[in-house]
Amino acid sequence: MTKHTTPKSKKIPVLGSIIKTAIDFRGKINSGPVRNPRKTQERVLRNLLLKACSTHFGDAYHFPELLKESDLISAFKKTVPTFDYDSLYSAWWYRTLTGEPYVCWPGKIDHFALSSGTAGASSKYIPITPDMNKQIQKTSIRQIFTLAKYDFPNEMFEKGMLMLGGSTHLQYNGTYYEGDLSGITAGNIPFWFQHYYKPGKRISKERDWQVKLDEIVKNAPHWDLMAIVGVPAWYVILMEKIVETYKVKNIHDIWPNLRIFCHGGVSIEPYRKSLNKLFGQPVTFIETYLASEGFLAFQSRPNSLGMELVLDNGIFFEFVPFNNDNFDDNFNLKSNPQTFTIDEIEEGKEYALLITTCAGAYRYLIGDTVKLVDRKHNEIIITGRTKFFLSICGEHLSVDNMTHAVKKLSDTENVEIPEFCVIGEEYENMFAHHWFLACDEPLDATVAAQKIDQYLSEVNDDYRVERLEAIRDVSVEVLPTSVFYDYMRELGKEGAQNKFPRVLRGKKMEHWLNYLKNRK
Repeated sequence: MTKHTTPKSKKIPVLGSIIKTAIDFRGKINSGPVRNPRKTQERVLRNLLLKACSTHFGDAYHFPELLKESDLISAFKKTVPTFDYDSLYSAWWYRTLTGEPYVCWPGKIDHFALSSGTAGASSKYIPITPDMNKQIQKTSIRQIFTLAKYDFPNEMFEKGMLMLGGSTHLQYNGTYYEGDLSGITAGNIPFWFQHYYKPGKRISKERDWQVKLDEIVKNAPHWDLMAIVGVPAWYVILMEKIVETYKVKNIHDIWPNLRIFCHGGVSIEPYRKSLNKLFGQPVTFIETYLASEGFLAFQSRPNSLGMELVLDNGIFFEFVPFNNDNFDDNFNLKSNPQTFTIDEIEEGKEYALLITTCAGAYRYLIGDTVKLVDRKHNEIIITGRTKFFLSICGEHLSVDNMTHAVKKLSDTENVEIPEFCVIGEEYENMFAHHWFLACDEPLDATVAAQKIDQYLSEVNDDYRVERLEAIRDVSVEVLPTSVFYDYMRELGKEGAQNKFPRVLRGKKMEHWLNYLKNRK
């Protein structure tokens, strides 16, 4: 067995010491959460409206008059309606795609992030303004400075960072460039970061996901990495390929200095077993909340319960209680929903997020649900998607509930279940839940169904009540992991920021079931 390791340097890590000192210094300056969240958010909103006064949107909703109000936040909520992507695009954003300037934000929009959110959804065109690029860069640097709170050695700060994302070779469509957000942001990396950035410009431009993976595998032994950044599922696939190709025990035989995995987009829990098998040394997991609409939050301290919201950098947050008063039976946002600011929400309650941003989004339903878990530090966790709640008869199952049940099943049965999804269907004049689990080890489907049912009943009272009468059956179908990833490939949603949806309904459910039928 050949062991691939990076030769140990005998020189003193001068550069690493300088960078570590700078991080420590800036970390002390920026340590601690925002002291007055409401005032900070009001200032952000005021700056956003001031800048957007000259836009068509600002004219339509009387931004100059709004800015004269003593209670700006209340006036803003009374004047500007809420939007989801479809309503904002059909009313305003579509005009920016033709090159029209000053629609929702000053200037002309030259870049759009393509975002489907989940497999199978049609692409959304999310405006990326220069101000939004600055917001993402500033927040990314701020997160780097939080590394001062971790006990990492100086020499680690001379190592590379692998960012596994979309192609930086963007598509030009006459008036604008389009591509994956990770490709857009990677193409705007500051010059001083180029030394650390992997896989480098050439490989980053590659559009074919399989070719990109093969190139990274080929170059992996030549890189000395301290951190990897990206979606967990694709890193499991990449590191498995590297370990298999070079016949090593684990990824630390290739990257001995790997210490950080900065992840986001989906819960890490379903992938933790697979990742721990691939690691040979302890790795620090740091969670981020970077969406196509902006960099919303990040884990700012070790062992924190959640991610600290970015309250002072170009994004104004509103929180909508996720209940029947504000959402209809199809989880669409009702008109004039009740909303709260960060200082008004309660810990432990579920809220949908509305954001107003420096890219021309206003009271925009981003589609995620969150819970406040630490008021002092303004920390939240993502509990799911508004459209991924399963509630065909009032059971109100969140992705957080589902992930909890699958993780417990994985732990009790000692198997890896990196992917899963569930559908609700009619059954004996009532209803049933049908689960699909990705598992490459022996797993009894009947036992799995019984345990998932048990674990969900323990964490969700609504589910437990509906299980007595309305939900007549819970079944499980165990599938090879490749079935899930081949489906993503068939949809053209392989790699980058794409995630497998946890709840399927309507046309997506039909497409998935037809795919399974044809595969068999």
